[in-house]
Amino acid sequence: MIKKVLIANRGEIAVRIIRACREMGIQTVAVYSEADKEAVHTQLADEAICIGPAPSAESYLSMERIISATITSGADAIHPGFGFLSENSKFAFLCEQCHITFIGPSAEVIRKMGNKSQARNTMIEAGVPVIPGSKDPIYDVRSAAVAAREVGYPVIIKAALGGGGKGMRVANTPEEFESSFLTAQKEAKNAFGDDTMYIEHFIRHPRHIEFQILADSKGNIIHFGERDCSIQRNHQKMLEEAPSSAITPKLRKVMGETAVRAAKACGYTNAGTVEFLLENDERFYFMEMNTRIQVEHPVTEWVTGVDLIKEQIKIASGLPLSYKQKDIKIQGYAIECRVNAENPEKNFLPSPGTITGMFLPGGKGVRIDSAIYEGYTVPAYYDSMLAKIIVYADTREEAIVKMRSVLGEVVIDGIDTNVDYLYQILEHPDYCTGNVDIEFIEKMSEK
Repeated sequence: MIKKVLIANRGEIAVRIIRACREMGIQTVAVYSEADKEAVHTQLADEAICIGPAPSAESYLSMERIISATITSGADAIHPGFGFLSENSKFAFLCEQCHITFIGPSAEVIRKMGNKSQARNTMIEAGVPVIPGSKDPIYDVRSAAVAAREVGYPVIIKAALGGGGKGMRVANTPEEFESSFLTAQKEAKNAFGDDTMYIEHFIRHPRHIEFQILADSKGNIIHFGERDCSIQRNHQKMLEEAPSSAITPKLRKVMGETAVRAAKACGYTNAGTVEFLLENDERFYFMEMNTRIQVEHPVTEWVTGVDLIKEQIKIASGLPLSYKQKDIKIQGYAIECRVNAENPEKNFLPSPGTITGMFLPGGKGVRIDSAIYEGYTVPAYYDSMLAKIIVYADTREEAIVKMRSVLGEVVIDGIDTNVDYLYQILEHPDYCTGNVDIEFIEKMSEK
């Protein structure tokens, strides 16, 4: 078994990993930037090492500093969490070269699935349904326009190496294609240092459905059901739930088997998520594969009873999966809300600053993953997420009511948050009836 884990991350996911390691008897090492000196994860870990100034490029994105901290501390493994270096194939390769266990898939798999064009071609070869799109990487607007005509309008322009909604634009007609492409390509270059693009047919009004999988080094792969992540703004998820109100047991079986086939096609190990777009007629298409643990993993943990972080560590230690597919039963409903430091009334303007007062509720069926406290100063340098509130109940209706109750008790003073906005979503008639798609937020904002 792994003896000591360095967590190459911050915030609530670092705290989540530290707690899982503690329960497994594994020592932990936190890394932190100068802005995070007083952060919770630095206090909970067995050791804490400063890896540089506040900007991510000089701390949490510095591969050399993180590798150096790992070697210095004597840690034999790195858990990357999500974001930062979690899907960086070069970082995973460095770990392999330094004989450090990377708690995730291999560098080769991350590289293959991180390139959307290559991932798409891999899925086609495996017989996984994909959205009609360009077959080869695209570098210039002229080639892109030809590909768009072949794919058929409307189209969505995507960064080949992107994620998080950056480097993406929709073009409904040939007339607006050029400006949309150039804008997306420039954004991709700025965000990812790469301006390789690809084109897909744009599917209107789909749901965003993702399947959690685990794969061990023995060739065993199973899925843990779906999460519905359709409530999103600018491709950034705001609220997730499991299971989806749109998925029947029969469709779950088909999509789950497809997710497993997708993972097998790329030789996957550890935790991953296969993301699909689902149309109203139950046709679904592979969108991408996230080669890491997801922000929304707690909803899956609650409806299956499986600790995904612990399973990640066991798999990375060379152990076989603790479960077989027949062991996984979906019971009850779970909803997660992402509480962010932002002002929805000011176009979701980030709101860093000091928390002057705070109350986070609890109770049966309530889980809060967070790393904030009264007096904590939210830095301006990182993602604005403050906490994840997750509730569990026997039915979807009960889970919605419970989440409203919990959000009504939340107090975070001193900064702006999106708590009231989340409450509005949970009261919306379309959300309550499950009549949602990825354009839900845009429609809600128009009314």
